[in-house]
Amino acid sequence: MWSPSVTQVMVTLEVLDVGLNTVTKAAMSGGLSHFVLVVYSNILAIFFLLPCSFIFYSRKSSRPQLTRHIVYRIFILGLVSCCGQMFNYIGIEYSSPTLASAMIDLTPGFTFLLAVISRMENLDLRVQSSQAKSIGTLVLITGALIVTLYKGLPITVVPSTKKLLKGFILSSQSHWALGGFFLAVHSVVLALYYIIQAWIIRDYPAELMVTLICCIFVTILSATVSLVAEKDANAWKLGPNIDLMAIGYSAAFAVSLRSALHTWAIKKKGPVYVSMFKPLGMVIAIVSGVTLLGDTLYLGSLVGAATIALGFYAVIWGQAQEKLRVDDNGIGSFKSSSQKVPLLQNMTCKYRTFA
Repeated sequence: MWSPSVTQVMVTLEVLDVGLNTVTKAAMSGGLSHFVLVVYSNILAIFFLLPCSFIFYSRKSSRPQLTRHIVYRIFILGLVSCCGQMFNYIGIEYSSPTLASAMIDLTPGFTFLLAVISRMENLDLRVQSSQAKSIGTLVLITGALIVTLYKGLPITVVPSTKKLLKGFILSSQSHWALGGFFLAVHSVVLALYYIIQAWIIRDYPAELMVTLICCIFVTILSATVSLVAEKDANAWKLGPNIDLMAIGYSAAFAVSLRSALHTWAIKKKGPVYVSMFKPLGMVIAIVSGVTLLGDTLYLGSLVGAATIALGFYAVIWGQAQEKLRVDDNGIGSFKSSSQKVPLLQNMTCKYRTFA
């Protein structure tokens, strides 16, 4: 029976992620508060995740034991996730979905650095796989900087019929620098989020339960902050408009599906592998911007996208070589955190159901 690979799942998530940025920007341009968006989307996500978790785990004869220490870790994950969601939506509100897709390209570099520091990732520059991943990471970041900083000559012409739609999505950009700052901080927080996810899933390999409990913590934390920070009581009232669409999209995809699949992918491939797909969002944003919003395609975007693709291929190749080396050595599955073996080497056939 056919099942999707981690790569196919991650590419699909990046496509949906670009759509989420566009929808939430449109909703916030219409007056939706980012505080309200975070609270309502997490509350709604609980209603999605609760029955899914019950159905999934009721079919299993045994599941990992949820200890107090695991709950503490998930609380830390929820705190980081709450901050990340807030920073991301504030950044998008003050800037644009395209800038959000560009700034998220910083995540692979931060994730790789944190993974090496936390010994979740091996860095042996004498080995080709480590060389490929290191060089690929630098190339990815270089491609992101090219797209962000270098414009170049225009390649396509913006149709006049699409300029109005583009203007709606990119409206209210007087705080562009502030938005970019929040998006950059979000990239750091997201890298930390991936590392903590890997730390949790190593000892508690239950993706849906981790996502559900984390969502509950995010709801409590975000509601506490939002009730104090959001002064306008009318902001909590929603009508049948794009606000509901943004909240539903965020709940079903960002908080529920994406979080669970990211946890699953981290369990199989590690946090660095998952973060390496973030630069693809920039390429997808460029393509959708040109075809749907009528953005002008510039030479810098084309060169940057090609550079990102080259770096992405180098990292994937390095990961594949490392997997072959691990399989040849017959290294065991995920162990407890007391093991000295790096996380990314602790994989076996046990977790290849979707590979």
